[in-house]
Amino acid sequence: MPNFSIALTGLQADTVALNTIGNNLANLNTTAFKGETTSFEDLFYQNIGTTGSGDNLQVGVGTRVGATTTDFTEGSTTTTDVDTDMAINGNGFFVVQQGNTQSLTRAGNFQLDSSGNLITTDGQNVMGYGVTSSGAINVNAGLVPITIPISGNEAPSATSNLSLTTSLDASAATGTTFAKPITIYDSLGTAHVATVTYDKTSASTWDYSIALPAGDYTGTPVKTTGTLSFNSDGTLASPAANVAGVTFPDMADGASDLSFSFNLYSAGGSPLVTQVAGSSNTSATSQNGYPAGTYQSFSVDDNGVISATFSNYQTSTVGQIAVGTVTNTDGLSRTGGNDYQATLASGAVTAGVANVGSRGSISGETLEQSNIDISSEFSDLIVAQRAFEANSKTVTTFDSVTQEAIGMIR
Repeated sequence: MPNFSIALTGLQADTVALNTIGNNLANLNTTAFKGETTSFEDLFYQNIGTTGSGDNLQVGVGTRVGATTTDFTEGSTTTTDVDTDMAINGNGFFVVQQGNTQSLTRAGNFQLDSSGNLITTDGQNVMGYGVTSSGAINVNAGLVPITIPISGNEAPSATSNLSLTTSLDASAATGTTFAKPITIYDSLGTAHVATVTYDKTSASTWDYSIALPAGDYTGTPVKTTGTLSFNSDGTLASPAANVAGVTFPDMADGASDLSFSFNLYSAGGSPLVTQVAGSSNTSATSQNGYPAGTYQSFSVDDNGVISATFSNYQTSTVGQIAVGTVTNTDGLSRTGGNDYQATLASGAVTAGVANVGSRGSISGETLEQSNIDISSEFSDLIVAQRAFEANSKTVTTFDSVTQEAIGMIR
C-alpha cells in the first residue's frame, strides 16, 4: 500500500517554503529587512532488500525542512533628510536595549522621545558611548543610552582671541585713518561692538586702538593702543608677537573683565596685518566668543559621533553610536520588530565603534531598504507552488491506488 506520509512530508515542507516566500514579500518595504530562504533535505531510508549483487534496495520516506537561512547582504540606501535616520554601510548592527534585554538591528529609523532619548520605533534605547566632562568620547565606560540635549542650552563663552586680516594703504597720507568694527562677547554672552582703528603716523608706521562704546564698561582699559611698524616689503616688523592682555575692566552688565589677545599673526606665524599700495581693507575678521544658545538639531558622522548644534552656531559632541558584531550572523535569532538576539550559535555580541576593525561606517539621514528581490521571490513562489501541486497529485494518486485495492476485495 502506498505511504501517504511521504507526500504529506512534501506538502509540509512546501508549506514552509511558501510561508517563507510570503513573509519575504510581505516585508518588501520593511526597513533593513533581510530575506530568508528555505532549503530541504531528505529523510531516512528503509532497506527493503538487496540486489543480486548485494547492493541495498532503499526506499525514501519523504523530505523535511533542513534550514531557513537569512541573506544578510545590504539593501540599497535612500536619503531621508531626517536627522534621526541612520544606516550602517558594511558589517555590523545597531545595539538597542529595553530593560535588561539587548538586541541587534539594522533598521535605523529611530526617533526621539520627550526626554531626548534616541529610541527605536518600539521604544528600545539606542546604545552607544557617552562623553566625559571635557567632551571626549569615553569608549571604556561601557554602553549607555544615547540622549540628545533637546532641552539643553549652550553656555556663553567670552572672547579670548581677536584678529583682523587687514591690508593698510602704503600710499595713504600721514594722518589717514581706517577703522573696522567687530562683534565680541563677554562672559555673560552679551555682544559688544569693538572698533579697531588704524592711524597712519609715518611712511612705515600706523598707530592702532581698540575701543568699546563708552557705556559698556567703567574701568580703565589696558593695552588697547599701540604702534605697528612695517618692513620695506610691507610685512609687519613689530610688534613681533600677538598683543596679549587687552582688557576692558568693570563691564557694565556685571560680566567679568573682558580680556583677550589681539592676534597680529596667524597660528603658523604669518603676519595678518600688512602695508601695501591700495585702498585699506579688512578681508577677514575672527573672534572665538559666542552668546548662549538653545538646541536646534543634531547630526551623525561616518564614525557614529553625534554632534548637537545650537542657535549660537556652536556644536557639542553628545555621544557615539555603538556598532555590534557577532562571529556567526546565521546563528542570530530573529525576534520580530527588525531585531535579532545573540545565541550560542552566533556567539556573543562584541560592541565597538564604526570604521574600526570589520565594522562598517554610519550614514546619517539615510535608511537601508529591504534586500528582497521581488522578481526572484516571484520565481521561487512559482517553483514552490508547482512543488506543492506535485505533492498534492501524489496524494490523489495514492488515494486512487488505495481505492483500486479496496475495489478488488469487493
